[in-house]
Amino acid sequence: MEVILDFEKPIVELEHRIAETKRLAEQTGLDISDSIRALEQRLEELRRDIYQNLSPWQRVQLARHPARPYSLDYIHAICEDFIELHGDR
Repeated sequence: MEVILDFEKPIVELEHRIAETKRLAEQTGLDISDSIRALEQRLEELRRDIYQNLSPWQRVQLARHPARPYSLDYIHAICEDFIELHGDR
């Protein structure tokens, strides 16, 4: 299950619209690449606007997002033979 924050909903809706437009173009064989390109450009602008103007609470929500990687995710990506040591006894 993907967790979508309130301020990210317009981004997700636009992504779905782009995917729908691409699927429609494939099914009908029409060349609507200009429309898709315009939607993708609008998506990038929307992302930039939303993430540059986050409130302090929205930043906290992003920091606590359940899909955010943990330190062990990075460690396993960097090291192949990592062994975690527990305790000091």
